[in-house]
Formats: sequence, structure tokens, C-alpha cells
Amino acid sequence: MNNLSCAVWEITLGCNMSCKHCGSSAGSVRPDELSLQECYKVCEQLAEVNCQMVSLMGGEPFFRKDWFEIARCVKDLGMDLAFVTNGWTMPDVVEELAILEPEVVGLSMDGMEEIHDSIRKSGSFQRVVKAIDLLNQHNIQTTVITTISKTNLKELPKIRKLLKTKEVNWQLQTAMPFGNFDRNLVIDLEEYYSTAMFIVSENIKNSYRDLPVVGAHCYGYFSHLLPNNEKWYGCTAGKSTVGITSNGNVVGCLSMGGDRLIEGNLRERSFRDIWEDPNSFSYNRKFKIEDLGENCRVCEYGRQCKGGCNSVSIHISNSLHNSKYCLRRIEETILDIEPSKLNNHPKTKN
Repeated sequence: MNNLSCAVWEITLGCNMSCKHCGSSAGSVRPDELSLQECYKVCEQLAEVNCQMVSLMGGEPFFRKDWFEIARCVKDLGMDLAFVTNGWTMPDVVEELAILEPEVVGLSMDGMEEIHDSIRKSGSFQRVVKAIDLLNQHNIQTTVITTISKTNLKELPKIRKLLKTKEVNWQLQTAMPFGNFDRNLVIDLEEYYSTAMFIVSENIKNSYRDLPVVGAHCYGYFSHLLPNNEKWYGCTAGKSTVGITSNGNVVGCLSMGGDRLIEGNLRERSFRDIWEDPNSFSYNRKFKIEDLGENCRVCEYGRQCKGGCNSVSIHISNSLHNSKYCLRRIEETILDIEPSKLNNHPKTKN
């Protein structure tokens, strides 16, 4: 039995922005989005399978006028609640958010003012800074999410300087070439490795006292040199996490593209029926070592790692279980350091 720790639910594709890296190409509401009554049923069905947390996102979740009713239903059914938002409407919703007591609110910040606004919308940087302050004033845990591309790679030290003055967590993730995003702006392997070094060095220096910095599921794995990179046990899509689109499609992970690898629709089948179907999410649940792609086939960690993040793998390699964005692989190939020397290299102590 697969225990569901988190359902990431795109409650609307509607959004007040059209960000250059948006994988969902959000902006317009889908014509067939779930009604409020249908959303209540989804909440009930998630609770029936003992889902631990529901993370509401979009599009922009607050673009939907009945977001509070959906969120309150999640809480009333005993599940933890989270949000991911661009922060634009935070002054209008923060009082209701405080009533709901979410576990965390994720806020998008993709650079300082000029870069952030060029990616998202004029005035959005000041709005997200205000949103951080409002959430802190209401004692709501906040995670700032930065999606890295060639456009904003050099902004990381500037964002760090700003966020050190705020009481937030900071999550870094890599932009992938789907939706609105231009493939030419994907960071290359060396740039990816440099951002991993940035994350590790920040946590060594700060020891989580000032600014907890984490890499999302797209970071790792099993580096010879960088510490704390051996806890990855493969993509969680369809095993402990799930994605739900605004029109009721159930997918393993929204980051793989909400229109790919659809296991069923909640208007046609119950969530339990989809989740407990032995044939659902077979690419992960029935993984075999033979499923590894050419980038991962000879790796000694292949059975545990299962080819890294499947979102990165599918968008870069056009196949599952085959991610090129692997710290170990970069060290052994791009950096051109002999594995025998790497294996004997004393890892940095935290």
C-alpha cells in the first residue's frame, strides 16, 4: 500500500500573471474546471485515503473566488494545508489565511526587482516582498521559491542578501522546458552544479540558523564531493505524492506536465479507485532496474535513485528514469575528475 503524504492540487489554471517559465502556461481558466461541490468531494476522497497534506496552487490559487471554502474543507477533514502563490493579492487574503493556519505558504521570487518583474509582471516584486512581511506578521511559515534559469542565475546572491533580513525558508528549483519556458534558457549542467554548491555552502555556513536553503526534488544525487546527498530513494510521483489538475485529472506529478501520464479523472472514477489501482503510476510503482535510461544504467545507485527526478528526466531526456542533472554524473563526466580520486575525497563536514 502506498501512503499518500501530499496531494498537490491545481485548483484553477486562472492567473493574474503569465510568467515566462510557467510550465502550466497559466492565465485563462479551464472551461471545465471542477465546481465547488466537486471540490468538496475531492477533499472527502483525499481524506478517505488518509492524505496527510493538501497543497493548493494554480495558476494562482487566490484567483479562484471560492478558494477559502475549498481550503477550509481540507482543514475540517483533518488534513494539513499549504499554498503556493505569487503573492500579488496577499493584502486581500492574509486575514483569511491566518484563520486557516496553513502549515506553510510558498511565495515565488525569481530575482530582484528588475529581473523578477521581467519574468512575472511589473510591480510583482514589491508585492511579493510585502507578502513576505504580511505572512510574518501573522506568524505564518513562509517558503520563498526561486525557479532558476539563465535569466536569473546571477541573482541568487542578491536574493540571499534580501532574504537574510526576513524569517523565511528558501527553496531553489530549476526551470524546465515545457509550457511557456524557452528551452534555450535552461541552465546547463555546470550551472546546475554551481547552484547545488551554492545550496550546500549556504547550509554549511548558516547551519539553518539564519536562512534555511533547500533544493527541490530536481536536485541531487549521490555526489562524491558535496555532503548529505545520499538520502534520495527515487521519484515520489504516485508513491507518496500526487498531482490533481483543475479539471480533475490525476497525475503523479504536475511538474511532469498536467496533460501527461494521466491515471484517471475524478469525474469518472473516485480518487481511491485511481490511487489503489495496481496498474496506476506503473512507471514508478513497478520500476525495474531495466527501466533506467542510458544516463543512469551503469550507476551503482541506479536501483535506489531510479534515475533521479522524473520531471527533469522527461523534459530534458524525453524519457523517464534518465536524468542528466545528477551531481555524481557531472563530477565524473563534465568536471573530468577520476572516480577513484573522488571516492577517496574527504567530504565537507557540516
